[in-house]
Amino acid sequence: MTATTQSRFQGTDRYIATADLMAAVNAAIVLERPLLVKGEPGTGKTQLAEEIASALDKPLIQWHIKSTTRASQGLYEYDAVARLRDSQLGDDKVHDISNYIVPGKLWEAFDSEVQPVLLIDEIDKADIEFPNDLLLELDRMEFHRPIIVITSNNEKELPDAFLRRCFFHYIQFPDKDTMERIVEVHFPGLKKQLLKSALEVFFDVREVPGLKKKPSTSEVIDWIKLLVAEDIPPDALKSDNLRSSIPPLYGALLKNEQDVHLFERLVFLNRRNAR
Repeated sequence: MTATTQSRFQGTDRYIATADLMAAVNAAIVLERPLLVKGEPGTGKTQLAEEIASALDKPLIQWHIKSTTRASQGLYEYDAVARLRDSQLGDDKVHDISNYIVPGKLWEAFDSEVQPVLLIDEIDKADIEFPNDLLLELDRMEFHRPIIVITSNNEKELPDAFLRRCFFHYIQFPDKDTMERIVEVHFPGLKKQLLKSALEVFFDVREVPGLKKKPSTSEVIDWIKLLVAEDIPPDALKSDNLRSSIPPLYGALLKNEQDVHLFERLVFLNRRNAR
């Protein structure tokens, strides 16, 4: 099936995609270019590939990149250690090198009977040469091109030559309306007042200056799950309460001691100024 005859990506029941994001996915499919996705942690970059595969009924192949990953490993790796061990044991299969070729994720994508979705996750973790080397390997695709989603957390700049070959999209952090839709997917029937109060506190926390790690979408989902389980009333979540105390069950939102200490100092200062 060619890219122009595929179904268009329109999000899924469990993944709220903005119109801009859906347009970016469909543009990358039509152009047969990798979709390079950036955005702060928790904006659904990795999950996007999973949802594209689900929505378009395609297999998903995931290649999670590490600092030691080389582009050539995407095609195959040669297991020299196993071959040496077999030679010492006198195993006859040692004479056929194909027994020691381990296919990589690109090989899987090239060899797939149907067009897959290939996720290349956190490309910026690899060596600076990796992106350009990756393009050389992708250019070897002769039969069908997988739908490629590449994620980056902006840990390092990517080469211009690589960027020119990709279709780029930056996933903005969800606004309050979009976040409300996301939460309702996870908690259908959640009381409106609890949802409203929880999101007000959540966005107020994110706006506190000096936070080392702002809470993300996954963290607000966890937090609301706890609020429901502990039957925390909406009145306990009024934004004004941030001036006098840290949010209840804050361990779901604040993930390091620096941010907890920051909130403690702010609460102390607010209490002192209120006297």
